[in-house]
Amino acid sequence: MNEMIFCQSCGMPMESKEQFGTNKDGGQNEDYCVYCFQNGAFTADISMNEMIDFCASNVGEWGMEITKEQAIEQMKAHFPTLKRWR
Repeated sequence: MNEMIFCQSCGMPMESKEQFGTNKDGGQNEDYCVYCFQNGAFTADISMNEMIDFCASNVGEWGMEITKEQAIEQMKAHFPTLKRWR
């Protein structure tokens, strides 16, 4: 069984090649999703807390049965373990 790959910036699970970001040479980047990383650079110059706020604002769209506040607490614990925020 393949291990799930998560974006090392926003924590999104990346389940298909279309969800992977791209390097400067156009090659696939397996560390970051297409929303966070394109053409070898991050798409937004934001802090970890700004990323958490942005992700938490989308919790309802993901169909998760969790409150925004619960999501923020979970992200505050998880995001510091991601490569971009270490």
